[in-house]
Amino acid sequence: MTAATTTISPGRGRLTEFLARVWLVPIALVAWEAGTRMAASDYFPPPSSILVRARELWFSGPATRLFLTDEALGDFLPSLGRMFGGWAAACVLGIGLGVAIGRSRILAGYVDPLVEFGRAIPPPALVPVFIVLFKLGAEMQVATIVYGVIWPVLVNAIDGARYVDRLHVETAHVFRLGRAQRLLRVLLPAAAPKIFAGLRLSVSLAVILMVLSELVGSTDGIGHQLLYTQQNFDLAGTWSVIVLLGVLGLALNGAFLAVERRVLSWHLRARQTT
Repeated sequence: MTAATTTISPGRGRLTEFLARVWLVPIALVAWEAGTRMAASDYFPPPSSILVRARELWFSGPATRLFLTDEALGDFLPSLGRMFGGWAAACVLGIGLGVAIGRSRILAGYVDPLVEFGRAIPPPALVPVFIVLFKLGAEMQVATIVYGVIWPVLVNAIDGARYVDRLHVETAHVFRLGRAQRLLRVLLPAAAPKIFAGLRLSVSLAVILMVLSELVGSTDGIGHQLLYTQQNFDLAGTWSVIVLLGVLGLALNGAFLAVERRVLSWHLRARQTT
């Protein structure tokens, strides 16, 4: 007697998983459209009007440029360049300093109060300071992003390096691994889950601080476009920028999760087996 078995193709399984995750999105859009049309408020345009305005602003260009308009190139490229540049600098500094502080009790005793003090200061409060130091321009904007983004990376790197399993460290000493080898083959892999948690949080902060920094004296960028549409009472345009920022954050988070799953695949497998 044989039992009938059914198999689900990988493609169909992925499609089912995707639909299970996004089924609420079209329902929310329909509710948004119906609600705003019933309210008939100029301050809350329906999604269809926002989409039309977004196309006019950024996606009605020639096909050779992927339909991007001059405004899109003038807004997206500077913003993304500053955001990724500031985020990368903050990640390098945060991981480097965090591992050093986490592995040195003496250094941590001196630095921990400064870290807690610095992370408690909201980045917007220091924008005037950055303007004095760097003047208006890209340097000020990148400095604002670096300052706000570095703290979650630094704190998580400190925790990750501080609580590395002693057995791993002792094993590295037994095999007489050099300092560089211990760092690359023991400390960083062991601290990687914590570090990636900080990096993921820092991505969303980078988007927020990118917009914040561009609201002050900027002549280009997504934040400047947001301020321009508000000043000209282009409400559909304002909402287009808001939706664009939400989509950008969603895309960056999805891309980061994909990279994290690939880099930390060994960690995820270990958690599944325990």
